[in-house]
Amino acid sequence: AIAQNVKILQTGDNSNVCAVDCARLRPGDVYLHHDEMDKLTASVRVFARARPEDKLEIVKSLQRQGLVTAMTGDGVNDAPALNQANIGVAMGIQGTEVAKGASDMILTDDNFCSIVAAVEKGRAIYAGIQKFVAFIMSVHIAEVLQIFFCILAGIPVMRTPLQILFLILVTDLPPSIALGMEPGEKTILKERPRPRTEPVVLNWMWVSMILNGVVLSAVIVAVYIGSLVYFCDGAIFQTEIDAVEGRDGKLMQARTVAFIALVWSENIRSYTSRSFDKPVWRDIFGNRHMQKAIFLAQVCLYAAVLIPFFSDEILGLNGMSIGGQGWLIALLGPLGCLVLCEASKPITGYQMKRYQQRLATQSASADTGIRKLGKETSKAR
Repeated sequence: AIAQNVKILQTGDNSNVCAVDCARLRPGDVYLHHDEMDKLTASVRVFARARPEDKLEIVKSLQRQGLVTAMTGDGVNDAPALNQANIGVAMGIQGTEVAKGASDMILTDDNFCSIVAAVEKGRAIYAGIQKFVAFIMSVHIAEVLQIFFCILAGIPVMRTPLQILFLILVTDLPPSIALGMEPGEKTILKERPRPRTEPVVLNWMWVSMILNGVVLSAVIVAVYIGSLVYFCDGAIFQTEIDAVEGRDGKLMQARTVAFIALVWSENIRSYTSRSFDKPVWRDIFGNRHMQKAIFLAQVCLYAAVLIPFFSDEILGLNGMSIGGQGWLIALLGPLGCLVLCEASKPITGYQMKRYQQRLATQSASADTGIRKLGKETSKAR
C-alpha cells in the first residue's frame, strides 16, 4: 500500500509480482544463482523485510544488469550496500558515522526531497559544462576558420598571434567560465536520464558548434572584407594592399575593426549559448556571473584598442584611428551573429527533441521488457 501511495508501484503493475518478500532471494537461506537473481530483481520493484546482506545482493544484481544504483541507509548494517552502490546516500541526522563514511552523499536534513534537489543541481552543473564546451569550441572553430579563409583567399591575415592569445586568455575565458556557472533551466528535471556511457559532447552538440562556428566566421570575415575595402582604398587581396600607400597603418585599422567585431560577436555568442534552443532574451539576466564576465571582457577590449603603446605597439591595434565609421562597421558583426545564431536554434531544438524521444523509446522498451519478464516469472511460480 505504501509503495502504491508513493507511486513506486504504478498502474498496471501486478503487486504479487512486483512486490515480494526478500525470502524469495534466499530459499533455504541460500541465495539464488546470479541468473535467477537477476531475473527476479529485474521484475520486482519492492522487496520487503530485507536483511543487510539482502540489500547488498540486490545492489550487485542490478549492477550486473548495467543499471546505476542508489542506496539509502542510516545504520551500520547498511554500510556494505551503501559502499557497493554507485551512489550511497546516508542520513545526516539519524545516520551512524559508519554509514556516512561508506556513502557518497549525506542528507544533512534527512529529507528525501533533498535528493531531488541534488539531482537537479547535478544536472545543472553537467549542462553548464556542456554549454561551456559548446561555446569555447564554437568560437575557436570560428577563429581557425577565419585564419584559414584569409590564407586560402590570399587576403591579409586578420589578426596576429599575440591578438589570438589575447582573445583566448582575456576576452573568451571569462564568458566561458560564467557559462559553466549557469543556473539550470526550469525543465531540466523533465529530461530523460542520460546513459552512463554517453559522452559530454553529443552529436547534435557537434552540429550546433560547427554551425555557430561557421556563422561567426562568415560574419567576421564579411566585416573584415568590408573594413579592407573602406580603409585600404578598395583593395582586398594581399598583392593589391602591398601597393597601397601607408598600407601598414590602413591594415591596422581594418584589423582593429575586425578585432572589435569579433569580441562583440563572441560576447553575443556567450549569451546565445546560455540555451541551445531557447531565445536569447528569455531570462537574459538570469546569470549574474555572465554580466560580470561580459563587463570584464569589454573593459579588456577597450584597453586593448584604446590605450596608447599597449594597443598599437604591442597588440597592433588602433581604435582611436578608425573613426565613427569603423565602430559602425564593427557593430555589424554582433548584429549579424545575434540574428544568425538565433535563427539556427530551431535546428538544434529539433535535434534535441529527437534525442529525448530516442531516450524515451529506449526507456519504454526496457520497461516493457521488465513487465514481460515479470509475467514470465509469475507463470513460472
